[in-house]
Amino acid sequence: MALPWDNTFPLMLAPMQGLTNRAMRAVMVEWAAPDVVFTEFVRVRAGSRRLISAVDTIEAASSFAVPQVVQLIGRKPSDLAGAAKAAVAAGAGHINLNLGCPFGRMTVNSGGGALLRDSDEIKAVLAAIRPLVPGSLSVKCRAGFSDPGEILSLLDIFVDRQVDFLILHPRTVAQKYKGDADHRITARVVRETPLPVIANGDIRTVEDAERVRELCNPAGLMLGRGAISDPMLFKRISGRAAAVVDPATRAAEISCFLRLLYDKYAVMFSGDQQVLTKLKAVISYIRVAELDRSLRKLLRAGNLTSFFAGLDNMVLSVTR
Repeated sequence: MALPWDNTFPLMLAPMQGLTNRAMRAVMVEWAAPDVVFTEFVRVRAGSRRLISAVDTIEAASSFAVPQVVQLIGRKPSDLAGAAKAAVAAGAGHINLNLGCPFGRMTVNSGGGALLRDSDEIKAVLAAIRPLVPGSLSVKCRAGFSDPGEILSLLDIFVDRQVDFLILHPRTVAQKYKGDADHRITARVVRETPLPVIANGDIRTVEDAERVRELCNPAGLMLGRGAISDPMLFKRISGRAAAVVDPATRAAEISCFLRLLYDKYAVMFSGDQQVLTKLKAVISYIRVAELDRSLRKLLRAGNLTSFFAGLDNMVLSVTR
């Protein structure tokens, strides 16, 4: 099966619910240049309307200059198979199964990370999806539900069910985002499976990327919160932008990024307040100590006029 990347070490934009919508993906592709992007997860259950909007998303992204992977989350094999079939019919070249989401009710009927507690169900889901996906089928998972060693017992299942590559976030579902991503687990998984392993989790700087690459020898990297905080991180890691820049440059980059997002959000969302809310959601992930005061002011902006005035002031405050 064809993998969704051509280069030898791909950098991927992670799926982040509520953030990596088609507007964010479009800006990232045009400006930040990841090698692969993932949709937000499409929650799959019988009669779900979410799939209809996902099909629209797939069609709207057909002009993307990089491959897009459609991520599905659910539990029932027949529902996930139907969703995979519909996604492929709409133009999806690659499908990913979410086995890592740590949020929501982790009940017996839920998917995402909760599915890690049921290896038989994982087998059934992958067996139902695989024949319907002509392109790559991948899995994005946590290291386990509560035990970080659980992933090791699943590796043979992924191989047997013809998964093409694995994306590992080496925290447990129970951890959510507490503690550090333990990439020693990633390194062990890389050693113990023939599948390409993409390392994900706590990659926020070029130094982080180099450390994970040296420790784990992964097939590539996936950036999530780090890419939202610094969308130039893709170019920094690949050597197409400076690894470290001064606060004035970061302020200018953030301003450009948010204005590009605004242009897309204004078309995608209804009304100024919804657009403002979405922009603030992005800002909540940005971590630059020297700009912290200005960023907090942006989060308090009551309308778009004051927001963009604050954005201008942030740039001016570090260039004087």
